[in-house]
Amino acid sequence: MKPVEFKLLFSGPMGAGKTTAISTISDIPPVSTEARNTDLERHGKTHTTVAMDYGEIALPGGEQLRLYGMPGQERFDFMWKISSKGALGVVLLSDNSRPDPLADLAPYIEAFADLAQSAAMVIGINRSNEGTTTLDDYLDWLERRDLRLPVFSVDVRQRDDVLLLLDALLSQIEAHNLLKTFSTSTA
Repeated sequence: MKPVEFKLLFSGPMGAGKTTAISTISDIPPVSTEARNTDLERHGKTHTTVAMDYGEIALPGGEQLRLYGMPGQERFDFMWKISSKGALGVVLLSDNSRPDPLADLAPYIEAFADLAQSAAMVIGINRSNEGTTTLDDYLDWLERRDLRLPVFSVDVRQRDDVLLLLDALLSQIEAHNLLKTFSTSTA
């Protein structure tokens, strides 16, 4: 019998920590498609993901979490839509040390809006102790967009922090499934 597989996405701007987050929690050596960054004017990072990152987590019941890290550059937004098919949810990561992390996050919120409505979304703020944007600023920004999403301050190099994001995401998925079951059973 083939194990049950679940697909989760990691997305966000270039340099937000997607590759590191997947590397931190993957049970296998992650597959990475890092290449030299040719857009050093927009971001000083020397290498960037150009296709996707991939990792796995084996769950106790034999199920597999498949982790897909999306490229952060908006020119690859076509991959975001393709990868969203069949995904249970998305972890959006933000780099709080950037000059305007909320503006950086906006295209990802928009691109994954359908997934947030039909499945689950959680936001992790990496480097939250840098910059001037607070967690309350993120929550207020989301509320103005009529979104109520879990937002956490994380260090994507710390396994427990990344697992916290996955726990929150999986809890949302479970609650969403329970609500669907309840609404169909009472109809």
